[in-house]
Amino acid sequence: MGALHAGHASLIKRAQKECEHVIVSIFVNPIQFNHYKDFENYPSDNKGDISFLESLNVSLLFNPSGKVVYPDGPKIKNYNLDNLDTKLEGLLRPGHFQGVATVIDRLFDILKPDRAYFGLKDYQQVQVIKKLASIRAECPEIIGCPIIREDTGLAMSSRNSRLNTKQKKAASSIFRALKFAEKEIRIFPVPPEALKREMKAIIHSSGELRVEKILFAFSNSLDLINDPNSPLDHYNESVQCFISAFAGEVRLIDNYCVS
Repeated sequence: MGALHAGHASLIKRAQKECEHVIVSIFVNPIQFNHYKDFENYPSDNKGDISFLESLNVSLLFNPSGKVVYPDGPKIKNYNLDNLDTKLEGLLRPGHFQGVATVIDRLFDILKPDRAYFGLKDYQQVQVIKKLASIRAECPEIIGCPIIREDTGLAMSSRNSRLNTKQKKAASSIFRALKFAEKEIRIFPVPPEALKREMKAIIHSSGELRVEKILFAFSNSLDLINDPNSPLDHYNESVQCFISAFAGEVRLIDNYCVS
């Protein structure tokens, strides 16, 4: 959605290694925002983005107007996403993933890619898009790519440009909390509730962040782990931790496979 950074560059470079031509689309999709103010405040830097893409020698930039993407006006479609859209982040942001699926489906129709590359910082979004691709007869092939982090561990995001210096430094506490969880689970039979308390304390100790949610779910199904007292290392499936937190008005998200 623009305001491109090294995380986007990593997607482009991988695509260039695996594909003959690489198209980058930039479109800030209004129907996936739950609050219009968030849509209005989403960072935009068209000139910087064009220069960025030129330096990477992409084959084509597709930067459409809203009328091109939604000729009949922006309206959310409803897809059968096997409830992937109603779990976790979907509970906090009703309709968000249907809005994402709508615009991605439209972009796929216009551009007709063989492969599409998405960053796993938006882990649930990648699962939703994979389901969308299955509805489309596995076309295109969806490639999930690793999170690119700053030296502090902060997951790269266009929203980071809205953080002041103190907030950006404090935001590194999110990844510290995730790594703490991974270490604790490896050493101790830790139940989720106790672990959440410790993780919140780490993030809140930064003095700049307010935790919205810390959730544990199975990595494949995204089913929430509801038992607050059953140790997370007792399951025979990998466990993903999802964190959302606010730095001022900026909402930050991150995730990590902790077990």
